[in-house]
Amino acid sequence: MATSSSPETAQTLDRGLRLLMLVADSVGGVTITEAAERLAVGRAVVYRLASTLAAHNLIRRDREGRLRLGMSVLDLARRAQPLIAEAALPALRALAEKVGATSHLTIADGGEALALLVVEPSWTQVHVAYRTGSRHPLDKGAAGHAIVAGRLGKQGYVTSAGELQSGAYGVAAPVLGVDGLEASVGVIALGPLDAATVGPQVIATAKQIAASLTS
Repeated sequence: MATSSSPETAQTLDRGLRLLMLVADSVGGVTITEAAERLAVGRAVVYRLASTLAAHNLIRRDREGRLRLGMSVLDLARRAQPLIAEAALPALRALAEKVGATSHLTIADGGEALALLVVEPSWTQVHVAYRTGSRHPLDKGAAGHAIVAGRLGKQGYVTSAGELQSGAYGVAAPVLGVDGLEASVGVIALGPLDAATVGPQVIATAKQIAASLTS
């Protein structure tokens, strides 16, 4: 019988995790046969792995028999959000103080952009009040545009003017290189921002946060 530390058990865990990642990367789901081919294992192996993961609601089978992510994955993602925000806080605070504008870390949540963390500058008399938990469409605002750009592998910063709030200007950049995270870092101000100056600072902050999440 295999012990908890045996190569066989480690191989089973590895296969289970690979199956879970395969399902996560398959937008339309994946069949047992497709999964077996992609993982280079037998269909019976995939059946056993899928049954175990389904017992923990990490994956599910739809009406057509395709494997899709289960609700427990969403629960794990929600639990990870505070950890992401904690890791990003020092860099966002430094950005807000340096630029003198409200900084934020925004993540993709379904078809919306969700403000996961917002930091206001301490020394300005007037700044944008942007609440943590605020949502808006991904196709509006610099934060959303930057997330979409990140999906396409584009680097650099994007700008917006008055798309979410009249008179508000934004500069944002995608957070790249963190598996499973679609996010952007940006600043919002009530007046025009010097994008040539602020843009590189936002990019540097996005890279700093990505490094803190992958180190």
